[in-house]
Amino acid sequence: MNRDQDRVKSFTRRALLLGGAQVVLFSALTGRMYYLQVVESEKYKVLSEDNRINLRLLPPPRGRIVDRYGVQLATNKQNYRVIVIAEKTSNVERTLERVGAVVELTDYEKRRIMRDVKRKRSFIPTMVRENLTWEEVSRIEVNAPDLPGVSIEVGQSRHYPYADQTAHLIGYVAAVSEKELTGDPLLELPDFRIGKNGIEKMHDLRLRGRAGRSEMEVNAFGRVIRELDRREGQPGEDIQLTVDMGLQSYAHQRFGEESGAAVVMDVTNGEVLALVSAPSFDPNLFTNGISGENWRGLLNNEKAPLSNKALSGQYPPGSTFKMVVALAALDSGMVTSDHRVFCPGHRDLGNVRFHCWKKGGHGTVDMTQGLMHSCDVYFYDLAQKIGIDRISEMGKRFGLGAQLGIELPGERPGLMPTRDWKRRVLGHGWSLGETLVSGIGQGFILTTPLQLATMTARIASGKAVVPTLTRHAAEMASNNGQLVSAAHAADGPDFPSLGLPQSYLAVARAGMNGVSNVPGGTAYNARIKEKEYALAGKTGSAQVKRITMAERSTGVLKNEQRPWKDRDHALFVAYAPVDNPRYAIGMIVEHGGGGAATAAPIARDIMLECQKRDPVNKAPSSSLAALGPLPMPRETR
Repeated sequence: MNRDQDRVKSFTRRALLLGGAQVVLFSALTGRMYYLQVVESEKYKVLSEDNRINLRLLPPPRGRIVDRYGVQLATNKQNYRVIVIAEKTSNVERTLERVGAVVELTDYEKRRIMRDVKRKRSFIPTMVRENLTWEEVSRIEVNAPDLPGVSIEVGQSRHYPYADQTAHLIGYVAAVSEKELTGDPLLELPDFRIGKNGIEKMHDLRLRGRAGRSEMEVNAFGRVIRELDRREGQPGEDIQLTVDMGLQSYAHQRFGEESGAAVVMDVTNGEVLALVSAPSFDPNLFTNGISGENWRGLLNNEKAPLSNKALSGQYPPGSTFKMVVALAALDSGMVTSDHRVFCPGHRDLGNVRFHCWKKGGHGTVDMTQGLMHSCDVYFYDLAQKIGIDRISEMGKRFGLGAQLGIELPGERPGLMPTRDWKRRVLGHGWSLGETLVSGIGQGFILTTPLQLATMTARIASGKAVVPTLTRHAAEMASNNGQLVSAAHAADGPDFPSLGLPQSYLAVARAGMNGVSNVPGGTAYNARIKEKEYALAGKTGSAQVKRITMAERSTGVLKNEQRPWKDRDHALFVAYAPVDNPRYAIGMIVEHGGGGAATAAPIARDIMLECQKRDPVNKAPSSSLAALGPLPMPRETR
């Protein structure tokens, strides 16, 4: 009996202990559930939404670049690419191995992807491959369950339809480098490109636009179920240039195999109608990453295709500078246009002889004849009379020796030397012999083709014309929905006067007219024969290697007999039409020999084409809106 009672008591205690434990456990679970579902409900609601909804930045379409008539010079094309998001895969390297089994990935690409993954935040997509074919897209989609964190996106890539014809003008875009990251998430997107050169770089912020946002519902495996919300970004602005693409194309082709540059301007408002640097390159190579072989080929080319010679090439102007020397002499009051000099073919200064290009000399010439025949001795005489400082001051008045501020990167200032400059920079005094060679555009003087075109436009107009390349939205005036450039307002831009009497400028113009249109002029054989299109020009040749006395005694080799790098540069400047100047050109053919034989015929053809196209009187594009809105890129899984 006692044993049975003890057994019952023992069972009761155990039941109570078990029941108590169950009550405690249930209370703990209830408390935890209350804490999670009530106290922490908002936190876990957010976490749940983040797990269900995937937020993505949407890159905006980059603005287009068009010419004065709306011809598209830089646009966008559809691009299929595969991306990986590091936080959605446990092992990025293993995932890349699986992707490599579906579409080809080189070891270089894998290293690049891993480098990008490490420098980006884990939720930022990293581009694996772009410009995929439909077959490659299909293979990725079929194998999607085995590729965690990998997806296909549809975006846009930059395209340059005129390729090498506009490379130095438009520039190109390329991937954002690590040093260019600013913390802006837009710059970390896998396919985002920024301007690296040309107009693309100068107007990069305007062309970029603002990013949009997409909210995608995903399942536990990360697969997209549907798009919940989409807020499109703001497309980049379109940029309209002053360039006439037809003239640009013609000028580029006219250079052929030559190396050099040409700039064509409107002399009344400074609009650049063509800007060519030859040889060139295809900027589309940089959009998706240029290969090592192509890059080395561009770097090792002796004609420097990557250099924009039109505004960064610095060359002695040679005889194209003689109008500036003539105007400096007239402005000094020390000579008049009737000043005459006898040219025997040389001028002696102490025991040094300075030669004229014409061995037998030109005889007695006045200022207009000196320009027409490009007599070196005449300009040695002028330079000696007025000195280097007056020459330099007049050169600066005509846009030489300083940056002109055109809307392109890499512009160089050239050089207008003075006595103080040489003493400050080189630590030596100025010599009279240096003044003489400066009188024919040699020595320390350096100019760019852009500056030569500006100089010529100022001679033709008498005003301080400044070159411009873009039509800014702020400078556009609305006229019944049409866009009208401020440069084409009724009176045009109000450029200041050069402060020179018209009679002085008339002497320079008469000399240039004689060069091209009077028998005996140095460019008479390269004239435009149609009177209504006739141009006034000036030839020039710039030595790149000094001719020694020993070479003169044995006979100076002709340009075509020398190695290409030792030949003279050929230059030519001109404006047209003669009676009513509207267009100006400055150009150089590197190592082309004589300006009359090489540069003048190319410039003549470009100026004739320009006038027949008549980009000034032909109305520019009435509105960029005519191009239609930029398409927003869509993305899919």
